[in-house]
Amino acid sequence: MIYQSTNNKAMKHLILVLGFLFIGTSLNAQDYAIEQLENSPRHHEWVTMESSGRTLHNFIAYPERSDDAMVVIVIHENRGLNDWARSFTDQLAGKGYIAIAPDLISNTVDGFEKTSDFPTSDEARSAIYGLDPEMVTQDLLNVLEYAKSIEAGNGQVAVVGFCWGGSQSFRFATNAGDGIEAALVFYGTGPQEASAYQTIQAPVFGFYGGDDNRVNSTIENSEVAMDDYGKTYEYEIYEGAGHAFMRRGDDPAAPADDPNKMARNKSWDRIVRILSGM
Repeated sequence: MIYQSTNNKAMKHLILVLGFLFIGTSLNAQDYAIEQLENSPRHHEWVTMESSGRTLHNFIAYPERSDDAMVVIVIHENRGLNDWARSFTDQLAGKGYIAIAPDLISNTVDGFEKTSDFPTSDEARSAIYGLDPEMVTQDLLNVLEYAKSIEAGNGQVAVVGFCWGGSQSFRFATNAGDGIEAALVFYGTGPQEASAYQTIQAPVFGFYGGDDNRVNSTIENSEVAMDDYGKTYEYEIYEGAGHAFMRRGDDPAAPADDPNKMARNKSWDRIVRILSGM
């Protein structure tokens, strides 16, 4: 009994230590994104606009180039506009595009102006799932109007989204009319109602991980609906990659043969290929 009690204490201590290590790892998981942002040579700024009766915050990254550029709206994951989402926005600017990322939970919960004000990412996620879809649409339409007014822009605007944001980018294509050049959907689902696809005017490009069947099981319905209405829907499935592979594969510590990193690298090539062809 004494041995068992001692062993239990040792096990509890080990679990406690591992718990702290896990928490530390989680808290530091985006350190590489912060470092990337801090070391970026590109111009960053925050722009606010009044939308849906509150102040909407937007992070913008500008490319270093001598001519006008396409603007790309970046729609964040279901944890809000976190460090990785801003890092992706900056990396997109590094490819030559003006990138604007709205913080869609800005001032939607009393006391929290931006995603960074939420105590935990779980609380930010709860706020996102509480958003009114029509408000999200109006916010994105307002961001689109601003994007077209940017003096350094060339008048062309595309949208890219991830996870929850991927679904929103597909949905926004049904509401934006001819206002966007393309919608890039990363591991997000399309509208459930087939009739919703009828209003899409821009081509939709999908990016999916092979090990993400929750999302991939919906691809066929989107493909059929897009085909029925004569819309352009082209997608790639990256075998071995999981959900959120763009963020997971962005970590410099990930090995080169990691499926998420390989999918991330291939996706970057495809992003540039698609946008440069607009």
